[in-house]
Amino acid sequence: MCWFEGPLAAFDTETTGVDVEHDRIVSAALVVQPSEGATPLVTRWLVDPGVPVPPGAIAIHGLTDEHLQRNGRWPAPVMEEVARALAEQSAHGIPLVVMNAPFDLTLLDRELRRHRASTLARYLGPHALCVLDPWVLDKHLDRYRKGRRTLTDLCAQYGVELTGAHDAAADALASLEVVRAVGRRFAARLERLTPAELHTRQAVWHAAQARGLQAWFARNGSEEECDPAWPLRPELPAAA
Repeated sequence: MCWFEGPLAAFDTETTGVDVEHDRIVSAALVVQPSEGATPLVTRWLVDPGVPVPPGAIAIHGLTDEHLQRNGRWPAPVMEEVARALAEQSAHGIPLVVMNAPFDLTLLDRELRRHRASTLARYLGPHALCVLDPWVLDKHLDRYRKGRRTLTDLCAQYGVELTGAHDAAADALASLEVVRAVGRRFAARLERLTPAELHTRQAVWHAAQARGLQAWFARNGSEEECDPAWPLRPELPAAA
């Protein structure tokens, strides 16, 4: 059995914004599928972040302050549960699918630092995550295809149904199915690689992709910076 036919888990978050150092998680989901086509097991978390959710974020995921205050839980126990759930998958050797992994995993790490005085690495212990990132995989394997590569775009490209976009569970499941579809489409190039080997290669591919994007920004006069780190951004040095 190829890795893309076997057990996979997927993780996704909805947040207050796109700044991994300062924004907060308002919902998260872990989807575990023991084999291709099997019924997935879905775990959901809803968080009252303790800070206002900007209107722009609410427009995307629909999670208002009122809803989160009424139905969400405090961040500290939720982040503990999420980190332990990811660590459990890692301990069992199950690859974790995360679309644009440096965003969600870095946000989780910062939330753990903020609320648990810990890090994601500490929860994982000796079992480091083995991540499969559909954005990195698709961009490397089909690098000359024109157009955007959002999750919605990738679902359309690989024939995956996405119902309820910007719901953490729906996005996680769609990401998982996209990775299986990428595996099938590029089986000749992927089936002999283990998930651990793919993890290592994705770090290299992502760094190269970031360098290319950085060069494009420079040519077009943009000061935006691309972080080459994958699947987790290093902690920023403390301000002097």
